[in-house]
Amino acid sequence: MSSSPSKSAANAPDACTACDAAPDAIGADRRAFLRHAAAAAGAALVALGTSPLEAFALPLAFTSPVRRDGETRTYPVPAADGAEIDRDNEVIVVRWQGAVYAFNLACPHQNTALRWLAADRRFQCPKHKSKYQPDGTFIEGRATRGMDRFAVRRDPGGVLVDLSTLHKQDADPQGWAAAAVRL
Repeated sequence: MSSSPSKSAANAPDACTACDAAPDAIGADRRAFLRHAAAAAGAALVALGTSPLEAFALPLAFTSPVRRDGETRTYPVPAADGAEIDRDNEVIVVRWQGAVYAFNLACPHQNTALRWLAADRRFQCPKHKSKYQPDGTFIEGRATRGMDRFAVRRDPGGVLVDLSTLHKQDADPQGWAAAAVRL
């Protein structure tokens, strides 16, 4: 008996070499598809007026009131520190270090919608880059005061936000300071 491979085995195409190119071709196609999809998503964000970097700075949660009564909206108490936005009523509900606040969505400088930068744990105006702490306190930028706070109070159903009472830090410092619910 010979130890050399049989003639039929030596001449048979290697099944593995026949498909060796396929994974690379599939991988290249997949990478091209993902590149094109990411470019299309970025273009769509730019068309909507949002840079791709700003899109990832949007808040992680959106909310809506569980009850409406005239100009009062009731929101659930956020489960953890962070920000939730109610776009329809232009309200930001924030839980931060044992307190809940409700802010006007607009920057007090020129009424541009504020962004919550979760990684930095602060708010920022995308227009002129004014920065605010989670409790609405002004940090730096073109604005001259903290974020405008709505009057709030605790209710068994959550946090009541009075949309008709907006406290501005510079014009009403006592009302602004009191516009918080301690947990």
